[in-house]
Amino acid sequence: MRQRRRRPGLIALSVALIAAGGLSGALLFTASGQRTAVLVVARDVPVGAAITDADLAPASLALDPAVKAVPVTKKAGMVGQRAAVALETGSLLSPGQVTSESLVKASEQLVGVALKPSQLPASRLAPGQKVLIVSTPDPAQATGGGKPGDVAGAPKTLAATVVAVGQPAPATGVVVVDVAVPAADGPTLAARVATGAVALILAPQEGS
Repeated sequence: MRQRRRRPGLIALSVALIAAGGLSGALLFTASGQRTAVLVVARDVPVGAAITDADLAPASLALDPAVKAVPVTKKAGMVGQRAAVALETGSLLSPGQVTSESLVKASEQLVGVALKPSQLPASRLAPGQKVLIVSTPDPAQATGGGKPGDVAGAPKTLAATVVAVGQPAPATGVVVVDVAVPAADGPTLAARVATGAVALILAPQEGS
């Protein structure tokens, strides 16, 4: 049998391709092992709440280039912004989860509503929640001439957005909830709140 002659050029090309393949693999491994200093959520932040320095923590993670994350170097710019969605402890912070927009629009007024425990839901309120402020007048004054206790018509309600929730007063448990309402309704709501004859309920969720 005639022994096949090996071409030196072909052998050199094969060696070069193998070497290039190995080098590419090494570079890919190195790139995949690179870690980026990013921000993660250190504690739960409800939607609409202002983000504080203590809400964010640094983390070194190996991320896919497609993942949108906020670098540690931009932490100062995140503090003071508001959570556009509910931020959960341990989650990666992304640019789309924060907003600089205030919960109080230019056409709205901020009204503080003082409520006893019996005047608001037991569920925890959070900034951004949609609620209804319901009038709870004395039945004897709302009968419209009928018998005492016969309330005439449905109670008046006013749609509002929770902006901030205060801490319960130690002695009474009264909580002051700041709500945003249309500017035209602000004075009326403030007058109703002064009488104490109001209650707060959660508004129906969209799609329900």
